[in-house]
Amino acid sequence: MMKSNCLFGDFVEHEGKALAADEFDDRHHRNPAVASVHTRAVVTWLAIFPMAAIGMTVLSVVVPSWPPVLKALVLTVFVVPAAVYFAVPRLLMLHSVIRTAQATSFRR
Repeated sequence: MMKSNCLFGDFVEHEGKALAADEFDDRHHRNPAVASVHTRAVVTWLAIFPMAAIGMTVLSVVVPSWPPVLKALVLTVFVVPAAVYFAVPRLLMLHSVIRTAQATSFRR
């Protein structure tokens, strides 16, 4: 386990892989309550992709003459906040509930 500095601040490195700051406590032990950075990436993708696909389809029907960059701008104005403040937290909560249920049933 090695601590390094980069342009964006300190990060912890383990076996050559950078780890998210909230994955470890002060003694560099894995915090079981926090989803891994890989899980959070998948959850974020699962939240954003359907909203982006539906939004792009709707925009293509409603304003077909708009340039793609303008459609993308309008789409991201709505999709990113919806994902960050609504979808991703709820999906992470669902992941936590499932993981806790699995851990509980495993102990029995």
